Amino acid sequence: MTSFSTRPLDGTTWSAFAALVERHNGVWGGCWCMAFHAEGVGKDRAPAQNREDKLARVRRGEAHAALVFDGETCVGWCQFGSPAELPRIKARRAYEMEPAPPADWRITCLFVDKAHRRRGVAAVALRGALDEIARSGGGLVESFPEDTEGRPVSASFLHNGNLAMFEQAGFTRQRLLGKDRWLVTAMVGRSD
Repeated sequence: MTSFSTRPLDGTTWSAFAALVERHNGVWGGCWCMAFHAEGVGKDRAPAQNREDKLARVRRGEAHAALVFDGETCVGWCQFGSPAELPRIKARRAYEMEPAPPADWRITCLFVDKAHRRRGVAAVALRGALDEIARSGGGLVESFPEDTEGRPVSASFLHNGNLAMFEQAGFTRQRLLGKDRWLVTAMVGRSD
């Protein structure tokens, strides 16, 4: 089994992150992991604009991710940030129907290189994100993984990971958001 390491997304790791995204044609149609930022993505935004905006956010310290490395090659990531940094979420209507404790952090996206899927990279990325959150002061973390138990799901479409992985990392189910997506939370790095 390969030994993976994690590093934060910043100016020193940008080129490794960009190489992974470019190997996958910009990821999900040229998203560049911008879909959950305020700018979002869509047909009025070209992949090149998403790339430029992501790089600008990284340079300003407004884009956070734990990058997973196999040696010097970036093979995955877990994006996290404050709800203000990542205001766009899937199942927003269901999320807003019932008040939830305000989260300090939100995990919105995981991605794993095609050649490294089903090798534990997503779990390493999630653990790396939780470690980065703890180093940044910790607090209540929320996410929106899918329950994949008993149904086949392509790993390439699990942009927010699966429920079992989050539960193994210490998250607790709060409520169902739609058919298969759950709001989960965990207190990280502090106990208040």
